[in-house]
Amino acid sequence: MKKFWTSLAIIGVCFLLGGCGNKKEDKLAAIKESGELKVGTSAEFAPFEFHTLIDGKDKIVGADIDLAQAIADKLGVKLKIEDMEFNAVLATLKEGKVDLGIAGISATPKRQKSFDFSANYYNPPQKVVINKKDAAKYNSIKSLSGKKIGAQKGSIQEDIVKEQFADPQIVSVAKVPNLILEVKQGSIDALVVEETVGASYIAQNSELQFAAIDLKSSEDEAYAIALQKDSDTLKKEIDKIIKELNDSGEIEKYVKENTALANKSTEE
Repeated sequence: MKKFWTSLAIIGVCFLLGGCGNKKEDKLAAIKESGELKVGTSAEFAPFEFHTLIDGKDKIVGADIDLAQAIADKLGVKLKIEDMEFNAVLATLKEGKVDLGIAGISATPKRQKSFDFSANYYNPPQKVVINKKDAAKYNSIKSLSGKKIGAQKGSIQEDIVKEQFADPQIVSVAKVPNLILEVKQGSIDALVVEETVGASYIAQNSELQFAAIDLKSSEDEAYAIALQKDSDTLKKEIDKIIKELNDSGEIEKYVKENTALANKSTEE
């Protein structure tokens, strides 16, 4: 009987305090306490995240990596990058294995149901990559009707293909380099990709070019940082940092510098 009344007392205290075990974790405080910011990315999306050799050692670099480092520096913690396939980034974030997802991620309405997102930090135009020999053949949305069009699996480009092309045969692949190879080999007819990323691959592959096709763009396609739900304090701090970096022109600088680095890496 004593245990029964004790249990009732605990339940009563929990009720008065707004619930036991349901208190939101202050994720910003947790990161600072751990001394480490864990960021999930997919490092095959130059110039935003990609592998390159620096002093003979493989290193993950890119505009998103510079952004992640700037955030870690301003929070006063070390940065730890976790590299994985793009479609695993949000799943890993949801499981709490990383603190942030920074991988050219767009805050679509569907994703916003499961995650919080920072303010947009970059809004890239979308382009269609084709083989040069097909330039005369594929020069309009209509010309690609019913054709095989590639997009990175789990990306906003998948939605663009579905929404802007008629009866497309969508080829979804986890890694962009594999899609680039398929366009070169002719196993797919075209690839939808963000302009800066596409430009880097075109610079590396003389057989490719952008098609003379204009795609519709929207704010849903802008890049934002993904956070776990209920990350209010962390989101507020990250939004502040993004504003500072955009106002100073740093993010645009990151994109330009890493585009040059990606192009240089392929020439060496």
